Amino acid sequence: MAKSATLRRLESITVAAEYADVSVRTLRRYIASGRLTAYRVGPRLIKVDLNDLDAMMRRVGGDAA
Repeated sequence: MAKSATLRRLESITVAAEYADVSVRTLRRYIASGRLTAYRVGPRLIKVDLNDLDAMMRRVGGDAA
């Protein structure tokens, strides 16, 4: 049986912030609060999965509940 797994789209915090059109500081706050999962790659580098960032976004207005 083939397992349908979504590949992680890991990007640096800087690139992820540009992708979501928010500041790096905002993403760091999300990570610190547990709202967004971060992945440590090496001793200093932290990456964020763009799929997780997409999942955080909610539609506003219209028929959004």
